[in-house]
Amino acid sequence: MKATYKFNISLIFLAFSAIMSSCEKDNRPEPKSFLKGRIVYEGQTLGVRSNGVQLEIWQRGYQLFTKIPVFINQDGTFSASLFDGNYKLVRLRGNGPWVNNTDTIDVELRGTKELDVPVRPYFVFKNDTYSKGEGKVSATFTLQKVEATGVLERVNLYVGTTNILDPNNNGGNVQQLGTTITDLTKPITLTATLSAALAGRDYVYARIGVKTSGVGEMLFGAPQKIQLK
Repeated sequence: MKATYKFNISLIFLAFSAIMSSCEKDNRPEPKSFLKGRIVYEGQTLGVRSNGVQLEIWQRGYQLFTKIPVFINQDGTFSASLFDGNYKLVRLRGNGPWVNNTDTIDVELRGTKELDVPVRPYFVFKNDTYSKGEGKVSATFTLQKVEATGVLERVNLYVGTTNILDPNNNGGNVQQLGTTITDLTKPITLTATLSAALAGRDYVYARIGVKTSGVGEMLFGAPQKIQLK
């Protein structure tokens, strides 16, 4: 009987502790500080796949580090709602169309802070322009090779009904393999033939992307609205 009594008391104590802990969490104030930033190369924001690339923010607690994942928007911006404090921001290895750099960035947050996170992409777009034809959309651009070790796999032109465009979100696309692009000083033109559904719209969106061999994520230009009518 004594053992059972002690066991029941222990259960009651554990349940009470859990309830109190839950109440403490519910009563904690919401974080009111914001960390906002951009992923940049030479001051220019880089485009990525929507919900495909992320950063990690770490904060030291009483006993260990707490990880806060932060997804990068497709326009290369990010934001996080946090409590005031000292954080470490990490660029994940193998997660982004740029050279790995796992150096941490110390962030002291008091209120709102804006931060540029520098990366070194393998390629970047230059002088991109868009045009329309009869049932077609074209993009012309040049590629600048930034990292000598980068091997061009392909370039793509994606079209669709919204400005969220990437390999997983599009209504059509066209590509050119890197093996056929021998001179990066010359402009590249990609022309996508629109489906009947897209061609019948007043407008579509278009976006270019570049894939580096052996790198999981693509780098993208800014989506462009193409008025068809």
